[in-house]
Amino acid sequence: MAEVAKDLTAGTVGGAAQLIVGHPFDTIKVKLQSQPAPLPGQPPKYSGAIDAVKQTLAAEGPRGLYKGMGAPLATVAAFNAVLFSVRGQMETLLRSEPGAPLTVSQQVICGAGAGVAVSFLACPTELIKCRLQAQSALAAAGSATVTVKYGGPMDVARHVLSEAGLKGLFKGLVPTLSREVPGNAAMFGVYEALKQYFAGGKDTSGLGRGSLIVAGGLAGAAFWFSVYPTDVLKSVVQVDDFKNPKFSSTMDAFRKIRAAEGVKGLYKGFGPAMARSIPANAACFLAYEVTRSSLG
Repeated sequence: MAEVAKDLTAGTVGGAAQLIVGHPFDTIKVKLQSQPAPLPGQPPKYSGAIDAVKQTLAAEGPRGLYKGMGAPLATVAAFNAVLFSVRGQMETLLRSEPGAPLTVSQQVICGAGAGVAVSFLACPTELIKCRLQAQSALAAAGSATVTVKYGGPMDVARHVLSEAGLKGLFKGLVPTLSREVPGNAAMFGVYEALKQYFAGGKDTSGLGRGSLIVAGGLAGAAFWFSVYPTDVLKSVVQVDDFKNPKFSSTMDAFRKIRAAEGVKGLYKGFGPAMARSIPANAACFLAYEVTRSSLG
C-alpha cells in the first residue's frame, strides 16, 4: 500500500476517534464562545460550562451535545487525508534519507505546512458546524425555547449559499489559517518531542500505547493553548449574520470583544476546549499510530 494511502487510512481512523470522543466538549465550547454579551444587569445565557451542559440537555436532550457532528463526520476522511498525507509528504521531503527520523523542528515545519493545506477544508466545514452548534446559544438570553433556524448541515450550506454565495462558506478563512498553521506546528512538534523524550532518543518505534496516549493528549493541549483566542475570533466571525454583521472583520471582532468583555472574552469556552483536547487527541494519535503500524 502506498505511503499516502496508509496516511489516508490511518488519519481517517484517527479523525473518527477524535470526533466521537471530543464533539460534546466542542459543542459546549462553541455555545460559550458565541453567546451574546449580556445587557447591563442581566446574567449571561450560560454561567459556565456545566450550566451550558445542563441547559443543552434540558432543551435538546443528549443529541444536542452532538449537534453539528454530521458536517465534520461526513468530511473526516477528506480532512485527515489532507492533514496526514501533506504532513507525510513534507516528512519525505525533509528526510536526509528514506526512513530517517526527523528532528522536532522539522516536525514543526511539517505541522505548519499541513495546517495551511487543511485550512481550506476546515473553514467551510467548521462554519457549518459552528452555525449549527451556536443557534440555540444565539437565542434570546434566558429563553427556555431553542430557536431552530437550520435543520442540519446541508440546510446550513443552502442558507449560506443563498445569502452569501460560495464565498460565504469561506467566511473566517483568515482566523482559520491563523489557528491551523501555528496550532498544528505546535501540536506535531510537541508530539514528536514527547515521543523522543519517552523513547530516550529519535527512534520512537518501540513506544507503548500508554506513552502514545500521553504524548497525543498533551500535544492536543498544546494546540489549543497556543491558539485559543484565534479560535474564539473564528467562531464569532463564522456565526455572525451575513446581512447585518456585528463584526466587519476579524480585527474588528477582536477590538469589540476586548472592549466589551476584556481579555477574558477571548478565552470563553477555554475550559471545555482543554478538557476536550486531551482525551480527543489522545484517541486520535493512538488510533492513527496503531492503524499506521498495522498497515506496515
